Amino acid sequence: MKKIPFGSRSGLEVNPVSMGAMRFPDDVIESVDTIRHAIDNGLIYIDTCRCYGESEFKLGKALKDGYREKVILSTKSSPWNGKIQESDDGSADSILRRIEESLVRLDVDYLDFYQVWSVFNEENWKMATRKGGMVDGIRKARDMGLVKHIGMTSHQKPEDIIKYLPEADWVESILLTYNLMNQSYAPVLAKAHELGIGTIVMNPCGGGKFAENSDVLMKIAEEVNAVSVADLAIRYVNSNPNIDTMICGVAKRQDVNDTIASVEREKFTAEQTDFISESFEALSKEKFCTACNYCMPCPAGINIPNLLNLVYEDRVLGFSESAKKRYNGDAEKCTECGQCETKCTQQIKIIEELKNAHKKYSK
Repeated sequence: MKKIPFGSRSGLEVNPVSMGAMRFPDDVIESVDTIRHAIDNGLIYIDTCRCYGESEFKLGKALKDGYREKVILSTKSSPWNGKIQESDDGSADSILRRIEESLVRLDVDYLDFYQVWSVFNEENWKMATRKGGMVDGIRKARDMGLVKHIGMTSHQKPEDIIKYLPEADWVESILLTYNLMNQSYAPVLAKAHELGIGTIVMNPCGGGKFAENSDVLMKIAEEVNAVSVADLAIRYVNSNPNIDTMICGVAKRQDVNDTIASVEREKFTAEQTDFISESFEALSKEKFCTACNYCMPCPAGINIPNLLNLVYEDRVLGFSESAKKRYNGDAEKCTECGQCETKCTQQIKIIEELKNAHKKYSK
């Protein structure tokens, strides 16, 4: 893989594929082997988190023997996503405590990046950027030599993030969702790239969804000479010039090998990218649940939009196996009261869909 600038603000370079630490193997020895295999093959930016189980400890073991010097190490936290101590209030002092703790867990002297984790709304943004808040705490850690660069991750509305970025001179990297089925953050990636912010994409394969065989999506893949649905997904992300790197969730060596193989194939042309986007847009127009949530709450406690989304992914996208795996049996709770159907803006026969879903997925 060929390195490219990781935005102009950081002055660093990354490869198109980076390492996500959420899915490391349970076995520590296997984790160390897998992590080092990834680093040896160019996955030098590492995205971990205080709340990703034992990932920081496993990385600490893997980064011995000269491996620390080969990587760009990043971790993150936020009090709204998960407090470690009751005193975690988003203040500069509390975030400095979290940084010092991660250094101990990782067994390193410094972090290349520390990120404000998962900004969901304006309240989170204000907590992070207020005087004496999280960003000030990370800046203090930077002054102490504990952190070199500052970043953020977000799931907020794209238009809100675009509004923040021009004033956020502290942001050197940003991590967002972007894949075949979710392109809503494309304008944010473009704006961040324009501002010199390093751009990172999470879930390029839809959290593993596009690793599943699908006859529906394979037809699209074949039209653009992709060898699989996963190859289609990876190359689609890699063909966006506003994306510097994508996170590969590393659970085994093959995850690394397959992702690298895809990025080393030719990028899609503008015509191919348009074809892919238009094909997925057509699929998304299939009249079904829009997740408006008017049917909620369900008196029986069923998450109706989630269940209907499984049905959609199975029926329209061809993801039958993942639908079956993700089904939690809730449809059986339906009492057929009919309240949901009176409120459904798409006039879906919800009771019938729930019955069919339970019959099909509970086998």
